[in-house]
Amino acid sequence: MADEIKKRKIFDFGLLKRVFRYAAPYKTRLYISIVLSILLAILSPLRPFLIQVTVNGYIKNGVNADLGVKNKIIEMVILLTVLQIGLLLIETVFRFYFSFITAWLGQTVVKDLRVAVYKHVLGLNLSQYDKTPIGTLTTRTINDIEAINDIFSDGLIPIISDLLSILSILLFMFITDWKLTLICLAPFPLLIAATYFFKESVNKSFIRVRNAVAALNAFVQEHITGMQIVQAFSGEERESEKFKKINREHRNANIHAIFAYSVFFPIVEIVLAVSTGLLVWWGASQVMHLPEKQAGELTGKVIAFFLYLNLLFRPLRVIADKFNVLQMGMVASERVFRVLDNDDAVKSEGVYAPERIKGKIEFNHVSFAYVDSRYVLKDISFLVEPGETLAIVGHTGSGKTSIISLLNRLYHIQKGEIKIDDVLIEDYKLDILRSGIGVVLQDVFLFSGSVLDNITLRNKEIPEERVIEAAKLIGVHDFIMKLPGGYHYNVMERGSSLSLGQRQLLSFIRALLYNPGILILDEATSSVDTESEMLIQHAIDTLIAGRTSIVIAHRLSTIRKAQKIMVLDKGEIKEIGSHDELMAHRGFYYKLHQMQFESRINGLERISRIVDDGV
Repeated sequence: MADEIKKRKIFDFGLLKRVFRYAAPYKTRLYISIVLSILLAILSPLRPFLIQVTVNGYIKNGVNADLGVKNKIIEMVILLTVLQIGLLLIETVFRFYFSFITAWLGQTVVKDLRVAVYKHVLGLNLSQYDKTPIGTLTTRTINDIEAINDIFSDGLIPIISDLLSILSILLFMFITDWKLTLICLAPFPLLIAATYFFKESVNKSFIRVRNAVAALNAFVQEHITGMQIVQAFSGEERESEKFKKINREHRNANIHAIFAYSVFFPIVEIVLAVSTGLLVWWGASQVMHLPEKQAGELTGKVIAFFLYLNLLFRPLRVIADKFNVLQMGMVASERVFRVLDNDDAVKSEGVYAPERIKGKIEFNHVSFAYVDSRYVLKDISFLVEPGETLAIVGHTGSGKTSIISLLNRLYHIQKGEIKIDDVLIEDYKLDILRSGIGVVLQDVFLFSGSVLDNITLRNKEIPEERVIEAAKLIGVHDFIMKLPGGYHYNVMERGSSLSLGQRQLLSFIRALLYNPGILILDEATSSVDTESEMLIQHAIDTLIAGRTSIVIAHRLSTIRKAQKIMVLDKGEIKEIGSHDELMAHRGFYYKLHQMQFESRINGLERISRIVDDGV
């Protein structure tokens, strides 16, 4: 944490330049905002200057003048007043356009950047989601990018505008009276010191706030998703205490920033009051020693300097805060660019795009590890001919699901090669490869939306008629039609309004609807009841004919018809063969089969005893 804070103290122009690259398509508006900032800097000190001219040049001279001169003086005063009102209106219009354009630039850049980040996140390998909390990525995509907006609306361009205004006002003050200017600026070292400490304090608080926001997002997202587990194990109080701790850190970080603001702004007011007091003291001392004519001219100068000081302190009140906003935006942009610079995505994409994948699968000496060299698959080699069904069995953690993840190129392999139809999967266009492989996972994820949307994944090219045809083929059309609204029934977030078995059936339709050349069933019947399993088994028997299929199942009774059964243990292939061949071999498969058979017999015996005792 300390290192991170120390690193943030250095202003990174390279990072700022990278942010402004996203404003390049809108450079005309960027240039307009810069021109407006220059014009506003020029206009700011003109009104005090005109007031000084009005007082010294006309009002003072009109005190003892005759009637004709007085009338001319009144005309000039009216003219100068109208000119000041005109300048005020022009400045107001310019300031409006300046604020609007900078805010528009910020929001437009944020829109483009958020699209770029989300698109990049979609392309990351699944290993990134294994290591990174979803709430953290949410913070990067939403909260941090929103902070980048402030670089434009309250950051660099407004700071440039304020600095130009300060320089312009100081220039007018020095031209008018450099000695008086130095007297009025005497308390400024105190303001500079206060500004520095305020900037550093708020910057540290911001880093704490951003870390706390990321922790809050990650915690809330994870625990709302797993609320069923929290409540089932009566963990509400424990989780509430954890949340309070994270939330307390967020509050403390904000209070630290509020304290800095509470100290800084009164100091600014004190410095302004002291400067004003010095101006009044100087004016009073000069009046006492100057002739009447020169003392009269002093009046306009004092009024002008009083207005100059107020104009000078207006940007000074907020410029330190704007520097913090700029630095906050840069901290946020660094985090966002860290996501964009994450190259753990599909390293290369081929151009091979066949009309249809035939289904030949070949693994040649494939080794794979999720982390470093801790391999979960070790020297895996097997061949599945088009139209064959390969069943993969093994204990939990043996590497079954890893094989299908590699087939879809969700992860990179460290050793070996994988081919489909005698072509390396790296040579395929990624969307062609994945659309040619239909997958039904054990853990079914449904998005908020209708049944139809979840089956088609909002693909407008798939008509409702095809969905109904696929549902009838599986035998779940009647079940869907019983739902309120039928195919337009809202399944809610994660499909919470449906049972596990119903979700599994919908995901099965989703996979079959794309008519894939390769069908993968990862524990597809593990979450369904006996009746639903019979429906799926009937659909499987119909659909795997002439289609390459990979079936992963714990229940060995569901894979008897597979032409090949591959037994995995600790990431290694122990046996490959048909059911009868493996049973005759009396190896790993035979032991697994006997364990399940004995477990089932023992279960039936226990049920029988319970029934007998009840009778």
